[in-house]
Amino acid sequence: MVFVTAGMGGGTGSGAAPVVAQISKEAGYLTVGVVTYPFSFEGRNRALQAMEAIERLKRNVDTLIVIPNDRLLDIADEQTSLQDAFCLADDVLRQGVQGISDLITIPGLVNVDFADVKAVMKDSGTAMLGVGVSSSKNRAEEAAEQATHSPLIGSSIQSATGVVYNITGGKDITLQEVNRVSQVVTSLADPSANIIFGAVVDERYTGKIHVTIIATGFPQSFQKALLSDPRGAAKGRESVASSTTAPSTVRWPHRGNRLF
Repeated sequence: MVFVTAGMGGGTGSGAAPVVAQISKEAGYLTVGVVTYPFSFEGRNRALQAMEAIERLKRNVDTLIVIPNDRLLDIADEQTSLQDAFCLADDVLRQGVQGISDLITIPGLVNVDFADVKAVMKDSGTAMLGVGVSSSKNRAEEAAEQATHSPLIGSSIQSATGVVYNITGGKDITLQEVNRVSQVVTSLADPSANIIFGAVVDERYTGKIHVTIIATGFPQSFQKALLSDPRGAAKGRESVASSTTAPSTVRWPHRGNRLF
């Protein structure tokens, strides 16, 4: 499995990433692209160069996660410096790669192995990755809600054709909490989606629950809408999500400003 990460719009990322991805895919590796799309204030030429590079990259990867930098405007406060904002974008790339690799490498009570990930990510096109963590009284629902409504990527899992999700908690995680996370995920996913589930007990997570979700197979129109108006796409996603009826046991806390 090979991850290709880059900031699109410049010379190195836009030029090299599609070539590296092509070599990887031709060698038979499961190839995943995780890239950022420029801020609007970086100019039209940079945006066009990024768009062209993303189209080339998409032809040479199995799965492509695109993170529009404009979504950072929704999570950064007035005191966030320009340098910190770009560092934040880099950290999002790291979280995307780590979230996927952790699914495969960390053993669990219910394992998600490479074959599971490959089944969802092979030749799946546009994807999103969501991560949620909570230690509140309603930690199961809150962690699941964070992961399934990723504010930075601006999508929900509603139109995905494949979903892999992993629940991590300490020895104090209960059967009911695992069930409530699963209820949130399955209530939002398409009934025909290929859904794969894993669960891990890790003492480092005592007192909290961590949920990681990979959703793949979004339509081409979603990526175009996201890149042409990333903040507008997010608002559209929120209006759709608010109309979805969840199971009666699920409570939806305020999401706040979170990376995922």
